[in-house]
Amino acid sequence: MMRTLRATWAYALLWYGFGLLAAGSLLWGLLALPLRRLLPARAGHALGRATISRGFRFYLWALQAAGACRFDLAALDALRGAGPLIIAPNHPSLLDAVMLLSRAPRAACVLKAPLVDHVLFGAGARLAGFICNDPPVDMVRRSVAELRSGGQLLLFPEGTRTTQAPLNPFKGAISLIARQAGVPVQTVFIEADSAFLGKGWPLTRRPELPLRYRVRLGRRFNPPGDLHAFMRELEQYCARELGARTPRADAVPADAESRLA
Repeated sequence: MMRTLRATWAYALLWYGFGLLAAGSLLWGLLALPLRRLLPARAGHALGRATISRGFRFYLWALQAAGACRFDLAALDALRGAGPLIIAPNHPSLLDAVMLLSRAPRAACVLKAPLVDHVLFGAGARLAGFICNDPPVDMVRRSVAELRSGGQLLLFPEGTRTTQAPLNPFKGAISLIARQAGVPVQTVFIEADSAFLGKGWPLTRRPELPLRYRVRLGRRFNPPGDLHAFMRELEQYCARELGARTPRADAVPADAESRLA
C-alpha cells in the first residue's frame, strides 16, 4: 500500500511540474505576442529575459517546495556581474536551460528551431531575442552581435542533450563566436542524480524523487587563437571534469571564418 501511495504521489508531482511549466509558458506567450510589436527591440529583449528568468526561478522553487527536486544553483550567481561571455554547460536533461536562465537574466539563449516556433515557448523566446540555431551562419552572426553589445550568451557546446555519456562531440560554432566577439567561454557543469528528461527518457517513466541537481562553475577560457586547438582543449577539459575519456570534437570547417566575415 505504501509503495503504491509513493508511486502515485511521484506521478502527481511529475505531472504537476509539466503542467505548471506549460501553463506559465502559454500565459507568457499570449502576453509576449503583442509586446513584441509594441516595444522597441532592446526594451523587449530586456523585459523578455527578465520575465523568463523570474518565471523559471518561480517554477524551480515550486518544484522544490512540492518535494519533487532539490537544486543547488548558487554558483551561477557569480556570473550576474560578469561582462560579456559565453556560458557553456553540459546538457544532460531538458531542465538545463531552465536552471541556467533562472540565474542568468541577461543571457540570450541559442535554441533549436522547433523551440523558436513552439506554441508554448516561441513567442516568449522571440520577445527575449533568443537566437535560433538554424541557419548556422545567421546564428553565429547574431550571437557575435549580442556579445559585442555587452550581453551574455547561453550556448550548449554539444548542440543537443547528451547521448554519449558524459559528452557528445562538441560543435565548432562556440569557438567561432568566441573568437569573432573576443569574449571568454565560461564552462559550467550540471550534475544530477538521475537521467530524468535526458535523451530517450520517456515522459511517463517515474524517476526516484526528490531529484537532485547541482551546478558548478569550471574554468573560464580566453578567446581562442587557433580554433581547432581551442575546441580540442575545451572538450578534453570538460570530459576530464565529468570523469570520462573525451570523444572527438567536431571539426571546424576550414572556410568557416571567411563565410562569416
